[in-house]
Amino acid sequence: MSSSPNSPIVCSLPRVTIVGAGRVGSTLAQRVAEKNLADVVLLDIIAGMPQGLALDLMEARGIEIHNRQIIGTNNYADTSGSQIVVITAGLPRKPGMSRDDLLKTNAKIVVEAAKNAIAHSPNAIFIVVTNPLDVMTYLAWQATGLPRDRIMGMAGVLDSARFETFIALELGVLPADVKAMVLGSHGDLMVPLSRYATVNGIPITELLDVATIERLVERTRNGGAEIVELMQTGGAFFAPASATSVMVESILLNQSRLLPVAAYLQGEYGLEDVVIGVPCRLGCGGIESILELNLSDREREGLHTSAQSVRKSIERSQEILAE
Repeated sequence: MSSSPNSPIVCSLPRVTIVGAGRVGSTLAQRVAEKNLADVVLLDIIAGMPQGLALDLMEARGIEIHNRQIIGTNNYADTSGSQIVVITAGLPRKPGMSRDDLLKTNAKIVVEAAKNAIAHSPNAIFIVVTNPLDVMTYLAWQATGLPRDRIMGMAGVLDSARFETFIALELGVLPADVKAMVLGSHGDLMVPLSRYATVNGIPITELLDVATIERLVERTRNGGAEIVELMQTGGAFFAPASATSVMVESILLNQSRLLPVAAYLQGEYGLEDVVIGVPCRLGCGGIESILELNLSDREREGLHTSAQSVRKSIERSQEILAE
């Protein structure tokens, strides 16, 4: 039956749910809306906070020139039908605290969030941002029962951006001209691939000496801790939100970008049943493929050492959840 000529036309717009309305979550909501990528649902357990943040963002729409809807809520029912769910909820990192120190509290928060979100958006793609990120992504994968192509962690994009920033600062070049790739866990055992880092196609090994590159690699590994120590009252949120928005954009717009993300491995790089940062193509189906780079013996050893650390934390998290 045809509709009446006076009947309103209802268009289905993409929807992104962000669980956790802290600094990362609220900044990500701003990025997604102002890039005009999707409508946003911002969810938090604190009554009134996500609603207030959503209203604040809505009042900026005319200035920022977009018409995306931003909803704040404490109810998972309002997240129904989301194409992407991003989990940022959890205890933030504090000075002197390692990512593994966060494990006990955040494991329970992420599992609960993942189960509630998947119940209302069974077809969604999940991106986990909560630390310790690789472990939290594994737990969310288990909790949702999703195929591995529809769940991933944000880590490598952020770590690579930090590496690129430090290279650009060292050389005094435009940051957009620097490209780098960081694999492994989101922590002290990450694996920045120096020989793949370039400035307009020129390898940094042609531009910097070995000692300088090692210094930049070490600063990249401690990039998050450096910000925590400086701020004292919390951790990074601008760059993590930007890194996550790049992943959201590649998925929603089916860009098939090659990005380093935390993915569940089934034999790639000689690793099984672990989540670790590797290069992946991201499109409308989530992780379209995992690229296996030809790593040197040192790089492969670093990746496996990183994976072993993640696996131990996964085992510890299973014990915690069973208590």
